[in-house]
Amino acid sequence: MNIELLERLCTACGVSGDEDDIRDIILEEIKPYTDELKVDSLGNILAFKKGKQRAKSKLLISAHMDEVGFIVTNIESNGTLKFAEVGGIDKKAACGKAVLIGKNKLPGVIGAVPVHVLKADERAKNPSIDSLYIDIGADTKEQAEKCVSLGDCVYFDSVFEADERIIGKAIDDRAGCMALIELLQSELEYDAYFSFVVQEEIGLRGAKGAAFTLNPDTAIVVEATTASDIPDVSGADKVCSVGSGAVVSFMDGATMYDRTLYRLIMDNAKQAEIPVQTKTKIAGGNDAGAIHQSRGGVRTAAISVPCRYLHSSTSLISRDDLQAVCDTLRLAAELAAGNDFTC
Repeated sequence: MNIELLERLCTACGVSGDEDDIRDIILEEIKPYTDELKVDSLGNILAFKKGKQRAKSKLLISAHMDEVGFIVTNIESNGTLKFAEVGGIDKKAACGKAVLIGKNKLPGVIGAVPVHVLKADERAKNPSIDSLYIDIGADTKEQAEKCVSLGDCVYFDSVFEADERIIGKAIDDRAGCMALIELLQSELEYDAYFSFVVQEEIGLRGAKGAAFTLNPDTAIVVEATTASDIPDVSGADKVCSVGSGAVVSFMDGATMYDRTLYRLIMDNAKQAEIPVQTKTKIAGGNDAGAIHQSRGGVRTAAISVPCRYLHSSTSLISRDDLQAVCDTLRLAAELAAGNDFTC
């Protein structure tokens, strides 16, 4: 695996609706390897690559480019910034985090009322988004307005480290983007379409347009999914476990996955001795929720890397799990494109 590529992807800034930087990296990586390539009006990357054989079932492989973050909504008289969430973020995980604001990546920190002056009952409550602010070191509104504008996106500023475990921001879904890039850069058994889509975190918006345009018969969504294998969580509530392989879902909060594809992928992955697991809790969702309902319907599967601390400033995955996702994706692509499901 190209971990250096994953680092470039994760450290790039790309909050939903502001995916320019991450899109440029992906286009640079895939352009020499595609037979058709375009960026649509929403900002989705749509690509086609010929394989050694024509596909029996038109296949779309998709990952989303965007990440969760914030957007500036007001500049206060004391120079601090008020903001709103872009995507679902745990407010507890936001306090005290370093951030970057706008195209110039102005540094700041998310602040709140100090714990030392909170009343006992206030300490037990989760902070509201209205109680938080971003401190950029300005003393007045006029100072702040010289370098920040309303509508500027705000990104977590986090380190990236990779060993047996990989930590960093935006692993959801830059890990999926990396898997798609590596597949595109290799020789394919069958023709395949690829989409790197925008605005997943705010309602699967890019995937809806991409699926309508490409009109596939089958689709594979590559994602990161919540792993709750942490202290004080047991049984099915763990959802999946870091270190136990790629996650192939049979259902989540947005999609009932195609049973035939699910069984084909799981059975063949196990035969190939690729570590795979499934989700033990019907929770979450991804771009499959939009893709499988497109036009007359699309047979859809999801392959995910188990990820702790999703939608926070720093997530954690296993290098081995990411390799299992890449291996499972290649196998699944051949199974999905190489079968005529209309028979």
